[in-house]
Amino acid sequence: MKTVIKWSGLLVLLALLGGGYFLYQRYQSFLAVPVMLTDAQLVFEVKPGANIRQVARQLVAEQVLPPSSGPLRTEWLLELHARRLGLAGKLKAGEYELGPGMLPESVLRRLSSGKTLQYGISFIEGRTFRDYVTVVKDTPSVVQTLSDADYADLMQVLGAPTGMLPEGWFLADTYHFPRNTTDREVWQRSYKAMQDYLQQAWEGRDPTPYLKTPYEALILASIVEKETGIADERPLIARVFLNRLARGMLLQTDPTVIYGMGAAYDGNIRKVDLRRDTPYNTYTRKGLPPTPIAMPGKAAIDAVMHPVASSSLYFVATGLGDGRHYFSDSYKEHRQAVIKYQLNGNSSRYQGDR
Repeated sequence: MKTVIKWSGLLVLLALLGGGYFLYQRYQSFLAVPVMLTDAQLVFEVKPGANIRQVARQLVAEQVLPPSSGPLRTEWLLELHARRLGLAGKLKAGEYELGPGMLPESVLRRLSSGKTLQYGISFIEGRTFRDYVTVVKDTPSVVQTLSDADYADLMQVLGAPTGMLPEGWFLADTYHFPRNTTDREVWQRSYKAMQDYLQQAWEGRDPTPYLKTPYEALILASIVEKETGIADERPLIARVFLNRLARGMLLQTDPTVIYGMGAAYDGNIRKVDLRRDTPYNTYTRKGLPPTPIAMPGKAAIDAVMHPVASSSLYFVATGLGDGRHYFSDSYKEHRQAVIKYQLNGNSSRYQGDR
């Protein structure tokens, strides 16, 4: 009887050992099999609040991991491994790219890394606040939370001082966000980027008595941005306007007039437009306009903070197709340049210019 019991116990032990070995082999086999993706990336979303068990089931349902075979379910094995690695409670919500060849452990580490798929939104230099609003509203990965009333008072919504207007205050750049970032977060990030960059540039500027505040520098940078897209011309154009301010001359820059025209601008600027007074008409009012006229990029801000040395007071587009300008120190030289580059040498057509 004792012998029978002894052999029965041994058989049970062997069965347990055999079962344990089988389970161990099944576990090791699972860890060695890549995901079921072949030649394409998959965007997998860990939903907010999802736990490891829910994520494991989702990976199987979306055919990233193989379906269960035998007594051990695939999702159980993934959960077991996640707990062994200490990652079960560290999964982070968001979208992740999974690709061919990834092993279950790689998937777990990716989903707990927080390196979510990013979506770009580009704010282009020289565009206006109204243009930026359209960009944000048309970006499908951004959650729209702001009402028309919020946009009418956006700077205060973002915590800016009372009365601050939005034009110029959002840095032209490309920003990357995970899906479901809110519109408020986009605006906040761009606004802070401009604040930080403008302040840093202002502290390292070449001082001039004609720009007394960072905001005045921002206004001039917006004008420079609209006047040229040529990188090496920006510091010279900034100097032209500073030279004019130093002499008490009118800035006489068309982009400010166009901005002041608003919806009335139809693509053409006429003499009557140059004579019609608005707060932005630098042909009728001295000094800088009251606000920026566009969103300047870093290069335009840098140009204003570090203008080149020059005595030029005028510039005119050469019309040669490269976007460049001819710079003049005197009105006489400027008049000749206008006749040459704008009027095909016909001096009788000259009616005056800045």
